[in-house]
Amino acid sequence: MPPTDASADAGPVPVRPGRPYHPGRSGPAEDTRDCEDTRDCEDTLDLRLPAELRVLCAGKTPRPDVGERPGAATTGTPAPGPLDTSDLLDHVDTWGATPTPVGSFLLVPVHMERDLPVISRWMNDPAVAAFWQLAGSRAQTEEYLRIQLAGDGRSVPCLGLLDGTPMSYWEIYRADLDPLARRYPARPHDTGLHLLIGDPSDRGRGLGSALLRAVADLVLDRRPACARVVAEPDLHNTPSVAAFLNAGYRYAAEVDLPGKRAALMMRDRSLRHLM
Repeated sequence: MPPTDASADAGPVPVRPGRPYHPGRSGPAEDTRDCEDTRDCEDTLDLRLPAELRVLCAGKTPRPDVGERPGAATTGTPAPGPLDTSDLLDHVDTWGATPTPVGSFLLVPVHMERDLPVISRWMNDPAVAAFWQLAGSRAQTEEYLRIQLAGDGRSVPCLGLLDGTPMSYWEIYRADLDPLARRYPARPHDTGLHLLIGDPSDRGRGLGSALLRAVADLVLDRRPACARVVAEPDLHNTPSVAAFLNAGYRYAAEVDLPGKRAALMMRDRSLRHLM
């Protein structure tokens, strides 16, 4: 997958986690020698899986992108009752607005009929299309969004409203339940995010860093089990990496993802008041 990312202040940030593409779908194992804290390099993929993933896999044929993970499929486990995936991200729709230095910010899960026109327009902006590769008809954007909306709740596409005005598109996703987890030492409840700023007039004036910090703090406030927020801007995109650093993320490692060598960035709960 060729897309990379762009500066958080100048355009779209990391590329999409929705199927059929994702920045962590394939590629060689990452180099974790640059992790700053050995505790953050502890590989938890071989430990007991989170309850959500055990429920997803029990009593049904595992999905290829989950069942291939170590220990994802178990035998002899009783089939659970009806699957409720609405809380895999602790109900993003109830998180509410958060104050930021640039205004009041609110994440609103995408509603297809309401939001498709503006998202399709943003995807056809050349600065966005160069990285997300979703330029085309409105039907193409609709298909991309429907894949996430019809999924199991591991990725929630959202509009970002600043002082009530839609101005950005976000994808909040469970990085620990995603193939990206194969590329770094994932921990249960790690939460990933991707961002694009839609209007060119909103780029290049510091909004990206302010919102990246605000959304990371919102995730940590609304998801008590989540210890860190992760992102993977292109390593060679210095403005994007700088935006994450300015937003309180730390550089943890380099990872190989389809189409790019990425800088794995993390915002840790334990360090959020220091960075």
